[in-house]
Amino acid sequence: MKDTVIQEVMQSMLPFLDNAQLLQLQAVLTECLAGRNVVAVQSAEAAVLKLGNDELLNMFLAAKKVEGCSDRTIRYYRLTLQKVLGQLKKHLTHITTEDLRAYLSGYQEAHGCSQRNIDNIRRILSSFFAWLEEEDYILKSPVRRIHKIRTAKVVKETYSDEALEQMRDNCMTLRDLAIIDLLASTGMRVGELVRLNRADIDFANRECIVLGKGSKERPVYFDARTKIHLQNYLVSRQDDNPALFVSLQRPYRRLQISGVEIRLRALGCRLGINKVHPHKFRRTLATKAIDKGMPIEQVQQLLGHSKIDTTMEYAMVDQNNVKISHRRYIA
Repeated sequence: MKDTVIQEVMQSMLPFLDNAQLLQLQAVLTECLAGRNVVAVQSAEAAVLKLGNDELLNMFLAAKKVEGCSDRTIRYYRLTLQKVLGQLKKHLTHITTEDLRAYLSGYQEAHGCSQRNIDNIRRILSSFFAWLEEEDYILKSPVRRIHKIRTAKVVKETYSDEALEQMRDNCMTLRDLAIIDLLASTGMRVGELVRLNRADIDFANRECIVLGKGSKERPVYFDARTKIHLQNYLVSRQDDNPALFVSLQRPYRRLQISGVEIRLRALGCRLGINKVHPHKFRRTLATKAIDKGMPIEQVQQLLGHSKIDTTMEYAMVDQNNVKISHRRYIA
């Protein structure tokens, strides 16, 4: 029995020790176990091995659901992790750092995806294996030694004032005009917009409460023009659906995220405006707010970000303002 234990330990340490170190380990184990009774007991690893990868993955996703992750996020986590586990074909307790590095490198080469996409996969793997470690299913996360992947700093586009006015002037329905105004003046996420009900709108104070990521509520504010266009749209409605935005045709169901995206994309194509999508309104509001002097902490609250670094990624400071400030303070 002792020889079996020594051989198993030696086999497990083969990837980490050279020949001289292995010989020294063998001598130490032989000396330490001399005169001792070694009995077979079920190891913690053996107990974990009884749980398959799919079962552990489902437990992790259930934990994320309880933490408030959206169904869309859960689906993304599931698909990403299933791809990794399907390719590695190992039990989670046997996956190493080298396995994951090889997967990330091979995935990028095979799909030609960006560094940002690879870092997104790394972050999901980090979250999964950190959970396994916290729940004592593994001793140490193999992702600890895989550091954040550097990504190129890309200046993302925002809408110009002219583009916003073009879209407003060329909306074919009161609903679409109200959607554009609400996105532009509040900076809310499209998922937050489609979850709104009529009763959520406080026209007197020009504000509403949205349900953001992690099921966190926060107030957002809209301008007078948005108030007028929202009221005009609601007056034109001929249904009793409590949803703030509904489909244009019967049976007037709640508008979904894809419906908003399709309408905006079609409007952009018709007007020749590049990359028209809901999230761009959010980035535009953040950039304008910071350029006009709004404290970054307040922009963070407005957008519902838990970390200020996320707010800084959304807001691209106008280079003309940087140039003016340089001449004012430095030149």
